[in-house]
Amino acid sequence: MFKVIFQDNIQEFERWTDALEAGKALMPQCKKLTQDIRIYLFDDLIWLYSREHKYPKYIGAGTYDRLARLFLQEATEEAQLEQADSN
Repeated sequence: MFKVIFQDNIQEFERWTDALEAGKALMPQCKKLTQDIRIYLFDDLIWLYSREHKYPKYIGAGTYDRLARLFLQEATEEAQLEQADSN
């Protein structure tokens, strides 16, 4: 379960790609240096964006690689579902 947190708003997602899209969509709303957008996987912080940094940060050893594999897995599953629906 992924949680996207911005200010006091919390959105929950089952898929990493959905959580990442929600986090990126919130980036223009993050205007103050003290504001940030956080994505948690259960209770572990895995992604952080703030105006202090030019790019979002992936938190934890191996997190970027693990999330990249998860992104590919979700994209493959989605493509297979679309192909099955078209047949």
